[in-house]
Amino acid sequence: MFIERGSVKPNIIIGIVALVLGIALFVVGLNSSHSVADQVSSTFLGRFTQATTWYIIGGLGAAVFGVLMLAQGAVFKKG
Repeated sequence: MFIERGSVKPNIIIGIVALVLGIALFVVGLNSSHSVADQVSSTFLGRFTQATTWYIIGGLGAAVFGVLMLAQGAVFKKG
């Protein structure tokens, strides 16, 4: 039942952290896209502010990286 000491690979831990961080950044980016500043920017410029765009892109990138790290840790298990 219990996880043996040293049985969790660093890739899996890094993957989980990156995935959670990526999801959090993506949610922050989506929430900030509904702010007044972003609504005005979207109305007049047709795009979100740079900060919102970077939150969304960074969140997606970190989430993809996390999934890849988790997949790598799951595929290359020993034993």
